[in-house]
Amino acid sequence: MRHLRSVPPPGAGPDAAAPLSASELSTLLERTSRTFALTIPLLDEPLATDVGLAYLLFRIADTLEDAPLWGRDARMSALDSFGEWLVGENAERGWLNAVAAARPTDDAGCLALLARAEGVRTSVAQRGEDLAMAMTMDVVRTSSKMAEFVARQTDAGGLVLRDLEDLREYCYAVAGIVGELLTEMFLLRDPSLEPERDALMDLAPAFGEGLQLVNILKDAEGDAREGRMYLPPGASRDEVVKLARTDLARANDYVNVLKLAGASSHVRMFCELPVRLADATLDRLAQGAAKLSREEVMAIFAQVTS
Repeated sequence: MRHLRSVPPPGAGPDAAAPLSASELSTLLERTSRTFALTIPLLDEPLATDVGLAYLLFRIADTLEDAPLWGRDARMSALDSFGEWLVGENAERGWLNAVAAARPTDDAGCLALLARAEGVRTSVAQRGEDLAMAMTMDVVRTSSKMAEFVARQTDAGGLVLRDLEDLREYCYAVAGIVGELLTEMFLLRDPSLEPERDALMDLAPAFGEGLQLVNILKDAEGDAREGRMYLPPGASRDEVVKLARTDLARANDYVNVLKLAGASSHVRMFCELPVRLADATLDRLAQGAAKLSREEVMAIFAQVTS
């Protein structure tokens, strides 16, 4: 565990709140994400940095929600404090102090991100008032809804979703809101898309939720071993697969609306690639495979970006 000791606690050092450099942002994305690390470089600036910073904020919330080394109450308190800290209402830095006192995870990438959380917040504040407000408020919505689900867990971290509606609400909390924020960011950076705002916002939650459902199906066995039952006992796996297919169909509609609206090719590729990967993953799961091979991922990447 020697590498963990090299990660400073949040707020440590005089440069903890300094904005992230481009190389630091890229490194943190590579260490904490899979799909987003592959897709964000497809975007042009300034949108690539916007989306990268938004992802890191959501990733901090994810880390506090999962926090395998903390009990339920510590996770709930940290998520509440994180939301207050984001909007400047928590001068005591409660969640940062909690992380410094007892790390929530052994994941070195997540710890490195937590150590630069104040720098992420500084960088977000520099993106312009409208964009920073959109990013902050949607991440606060997510962290608040996450805390509600954590409250239902056992102290050891187990969560059982009751039915398909419960599953949909969870997916909206952790991914549907992400789709809504991405859409708002696209609109802010490209006002020519504004005539399609209503259509895009209607489809945006399904864009995020479909991807999340595929991840839940893919990771179901490992999650169950850790006490997280995202596949509701009262619903069959086939029902969840059908729900994922329905959401991914709407996600494809989302991509098509972007195309018809004249969104840049970079934005279209950024959105199309994860949907194509998710569709292919569902096909592989139906064949009994756990995930796509690297060769399959790169083949889809080449098709989308050619």
